[in-house]
Amino acid sequence: MAVEIKVPALGESIVEATVGKWLKREGDSVNAGEPVVELETDKVNIEVMAEGSGVIESIVKNEGENVSIGDTIGTISVNGSAAASASQGQNQPTPAPQAEPAEAAEPTTAPTQPETEDRETAPSQQQADDRATPASPVAKKMAADQGVDLRDVTGSGPGGRITKDDVAARGQGGQTSQPPVAKPQQQPAATQPAAQPQPAPAKAAPKPAAAPAASDRPEERVRMSRRRQTIAQRLVEAQQTAAMLTTFNEVDMTAVMEIRKRRKDAFKERHGVGLGFMSFFTKAVIGALKAFPYLNAEIQGDEIVVKRYYDIGIAVGAEEGLVVPVVRNADRKSFAQLEREIVDLATRAREAKLTLSDLQGGTFTITNGGVFGSLMSTPILNTPQVGILGMHKIQERPVAVNGQIEIRPMMYLALSYDHRIVDGSEAVRFLVRIKELLEDPENLLLEG
Repeated sequence: MAVEIKVPALGESIVEATVGKWLKREGDSVNAGEPVVELETDKVNIEVMAEGSGVIESIVKNEGENVSIGDTIGTISVNGSAAASASQGQNQPTPAPQAEPAEAAEPTTAPTQPETEDRETAPSQQQADDRATPASPVAKKMAADQGVDLRDVTGSGPGGRITKDDVAARGQGGQTSQPPVAKPQQQPAATQPAAQPQPAPAKAAPKPAAAPAASDRPEERVRMSRRRQTIAQRLVEAQQTAAMLTTFNEVDMTAVMEIRKRRKDAFKERHGVGLGFMSFFTKAVIGALKAFPYLNAEIQGDEIVVKRYYDIGIAVGAEEGLVVPVVRNADRKSFAQLEREIVDLATRAREAKLTLSDLQGGTFTITNGGVFGSLMSTPILNTPQVGILGMHKIQERPVAVNGQIEIRPMMYLALSYDHRIVDGSEAVRFLVRIKELLEDPENLLLEG
């Protein structure tokens, strides 16, 4: 009996996915509940589990193909027939070495008789050999279509099971083995003047000569993951649908760094997490959003929806692309709670363990290019949000303080905003408010 591997429900608003990676191949055994394939969606990757134990009988959808909810992407043979035939193929040779040594001479003559009969009764014997040869259904069909004898194919699957790749490789080998047959035909023709057309290959020689030049310009084609496609689409849409503008300022990080240096050990001992910069910036952003609420809004049709809650997205650079998990109700959380949640979300993002609920929503986003050494950038809006704050590298620079030149740890800040509902003066004052809160962190207790 075969059990179909189907695309499960992927989450709210997600109706399509891409087959990212098959974790099992045709002929592989699998246990119920074991992941067999990984699907890529717009936001997260989802593993599809086997609904029964058995053997992967067929793979219907290959890696890179798009699938919809409910589509059949493969089948599992749960009666173990394929595994049984493979195990029989392994067990049959083992009794022979275990035969009694005294009778070893008798079996050596016995197989010689069936060999002669084999040639006389080829059709019936070939059917028996096909049954004894472990091969997947797809491999058998390919062998029949290409005229490949499965007895001549060496299986690379479990228990010597022949896969479609083995048949394809043998089929290619069969084609390359044809030229030697043509050579004996050319020898008698060599006595005739018609043998002179052989210089034609000499004219084709320049083609191989061009190959080294191509090797000097190597190229690689990499399939764009569904997440990367979605990121590209949304970033282009953000620039096409929003009147995006960026304003800059700089902040003196002396006060924040002094607090971290003075309190970090006690903070970690008490709360079990380090005191980073992100909690300070999250608090400062919330304080500024309360003062300028249109930066915590979105446009829906001809209306502006101003949100009185603060779900702050934290951009994280993961291996498969940028993701923005959300810290919900950030205004109600302490520094320690913010640090714990941000660290947890970032860790799970890099391990591809985020859920869809971790990525949904968000009213404002913070991105920190400074961890990669960025000194200044213009972040792109995470639509439908109308504001995003870009943090950058902390760099010591000479600044004028009360008429004196001092070396201070400075950071450039960038605020990209949707000019359709946020005026330039409002954006500038928003960024100045963040600067004021960070340069006098005591205000964060009152404003953040």
